[in-house]
Amino acid sequence: MTKITADHLSRGAFVYVRQSTADQLLHNPESRRRQYGLADRARQLGWTRVEVIDDDLGRSGGGTARPGFERLLAAICEGCVGAVLAIEASRLARNGRDWHTLIEFCGLVGTLIVDEDGIYDPRHPNDRLLLGMKGTMSELELSLFRQRSQEALKQKARRGALILGVAAGYVKVGRDRIEKNPDQRVQDALKLVFTKFAEFQSARQVHIWLRDEGIELPVKSRNGEARGIIWRLPAYNIVHNILTNPIYAGAYAFGRTTSQVSVENGRKRVRRGVYRPMAEWDVLIKDHHEAYITWDEFERNQRVIANNATGKGSATVKGAVRRGELLLPGLLRCGHCGRKLHVSYSGKLGRYSCYGARTNHGTARCISISGLSIDAAVSTEVLRVLKPLGIDAAVKAIETRMHETSAAQKQLALALQQARFEAAHARRQYDAVDPANRLVAAELERRWNQALPAVHKIEGEIAVMVARKSPPLGEKERSQLMQLGADLELAWSHPAATVATRKRILRVALNEIVVRKEGAFINMVLHWQGGDHTALQVKLRLNAAGRHHWPPGDTVSLVRELAPYAAVLRALRQRIRYRSCASWPG
Repeated sequence: MTKITADHLSRGAFVYVRQSTADQLLHNPESRRRQYGLADRARQLGWTRVEVIDDDLGRSGGGTARPGFERLLAAICEGCVGAVLAIEASRLARNGRDWHTLIEFCGLVGTLIVDEDGIYDPRHPNDRLLLGMKGTMSELELSLFRQRSQEALKQKARRGALILGVAAGYVKVGRDRIEKNPDQRVQDALKLVFTKFAEFQSARQVHIWLRDEGIELPVKSRNGEARGIIWRLPAYNIVHNILTNPIYAGAYAFGRTTSQVSVENGRKRVRRGVYRPMAEWDVLIKDHHEAYITWDEFERNQRVIANNATGKGSATVKGAVRRGELLLPGLLRCGHCGRKLHVSYSGKLGRYSCYGARTNHGTARCISISGLSIDAAVSTEVLRVLKPLGIDAAVKAIETRMHETSAAQKQLALALQQARFEAAHARRQYDAVDPANRLVAAELERRWNQALPAVHKIEGEIAVMVARKSPPLGEKERSQLMQLGADLELAWSHPAATVATRKRILRVALNEIVVRKEGAFINMVLHWQGGDHTALQVKLRLNAAGRHHWPPGDTVSLVRELAPYAAVLRALRQRIRYRSCASWPG
């Protein structure tokens, strides 16, 4: 007895077409033809009205949002679907929730499910059992495929042989090795990023400097350009990725990112590319290939970047150098509760305060001190310790200035060399072609003409840069620089030394400062970067230690002394007001 009745035929037949990925859409057209061919089978079974739902092409059936499947369920609930056709259960769903929901709805309204093996009526217990088993097997098959492929990838990654893609600055050699890009311009550009980060100690400042100097960085090509890279002015994420990618430290890393699964509106949402801490990486193999920086330098860069993350981890993170006249933000830690001190300004006057006790216990602030005296005391101590290094710094500055060729000029010289090569290559291609073959000759001539303006543009940029270059240091400038090196206090207070420069100097020298308020004194412990410690004591100013605590007798005597002058001041004020009114026009 056939399961197809006149009631089923009076309703429409819906063919559900789906392929999981864009790669399948591109390379597996036969599967798609088989699914579209189910429309002919529906007509052979007796249906005259056949509708194809292919909204979910390129979407996974593992629980993500599928508008085509939602439209199919809505049509089934409306009672206008006589049969649902798919080549197999996995086309309809890859998870138990969607599959059993479909079976439940089809059983309620009497809709058949048709695949290449047979026709099933979800209202019959045997058919319902068979459909349930097919859905379970499809879900299990997906899990096994995923587990098998992931374990194979991890096993290959543990050997450092899984090379899915390489960053700019490296090229893939064979199937399981990478080497530095032989292009010297690429190598110099990447080395420049690490050099400038060691100087600025800030990824954002490196990014701004590169943009101001007009220096382009190599970026992996997504469109198949020659050599696999393109050159462009960097965005911040390009600079940040270079500084945080362990590949440039010669390390092979696998599992740096993961996927986070959440449920939104009853559907699974997968967020990919979530970064994991280094301790949670699946594989980390050091000294795997030739590096641009050492591993120690890479770890030091990560600590600097983490400390620059203002507002993330207030107890341990210093934060980046920010605007403001105070010199110690991010370095001060409360000796009472262990929290970082906050900064507040009233005009240009700033204060350091700790709100730990108020936040936790509702009591008064642990510490609230003026920044002027504490900044001066710490600066004096730092200058005293660094004074022996001043002459060496001055000598190195002179030597660097004498032999300096700007990084931008070096990069432009390399870019000019590459542009000239491309123009010469285009000319050789044009000269080699038969002039009678105008179809080819015209195109090669166009490429040659297109390469020549790039050469002239870079030559002009180099000429402008050379014209703007400052002359070498004279004897007067040398002597001034040596004087500043011998007297660091003079260099510290020099007009050209900005507040940001002083803050960076303090951060280079100091790791943190633990502050305690004890009576009329502020006791500090300076923790130097090398591991040494220095105790420092500063007496509180009067307005901070004993504000509004004058003895009553002194207050009365002071008022009596000033009382005779009150009448004189009042008369003087009236005189000034009278002269001002008399001088008005009219």
